[in-house]
Amino acid sequence: MVVKLYGPDFAAGKRVLVCLIEKEVEFETVPIDILKGQNKDPDFLNLQPFGVVPVIQDGDYTLFESRAIIRYYAEKYKSQGTDLLGKSIEERGVVEQWLEVEAQNYHPAIYTLVMEILFARKMGTPSDAKAIEESEKKLGKVLDIYEERLSKSKYLAGDFFSLADLSHLPLTKYLADMGKMYLIEERKHVKAWWDDISNRPSWKKVSSSRWPVLE
Repeated sequence: MVVKLYGPDFAAGKRVLVCLIEKEVEFETVPIDILKGQNKDPDFLNLQPFGVVPVIQDGDYTLFESRAIIRYYAEKYKSQGTDLLGKSIEERGVVEQWLEVEAQNYHPAIYTLVMEILFARKMGTPSDAKAIEESEKKLGKVLDIYEERLSKSKYLAGDFFSLADLSHLPLTKYLADMGKMYLIEERKHVKAWWDDISNRPSWKKVSSSRWPVLE
């Protein structure tokens, strides 16, 4: 049965798209226009009571929260497509560790930048200059830790591409649109890592297709 993905138009949905492509899972997408309030429609709230995308339906199984979804498919189809979890329980532990780092340390800082710069621009609302400055500093500190880590391994969890790397793709793309790509480029090992993961065929397919977030 074909997986149905609701809300591919936003960064979290793109995280799921990349995973599905890497795992060679057949899927179809259902756009959800948040700006028009479609995420608050009763039918959608029956799938996701918080009104947030993405959501997947896999037969009669429904799951939301993008990182939960990518963990699910990486495990369900572990022997199919790219192995995104590692070959041992120890490697899996390191994948989970850096996936949590992305969620708890990297994501909050870059998400604030995207909302205060790109989304504010799109909506015609004023930006919070202090929030931008503080978030940029926080992101820089996180990337300093990444630089140290990536000086010792090709990818965050080791020498293999994993969910930990994949999860960074959707929002990191917007650093260029915000004029802040120097945060990546001034760090040698982070830049090499980003050049590698952003050139994966799965991400090129997702980022070049008409699944826009803020364009």
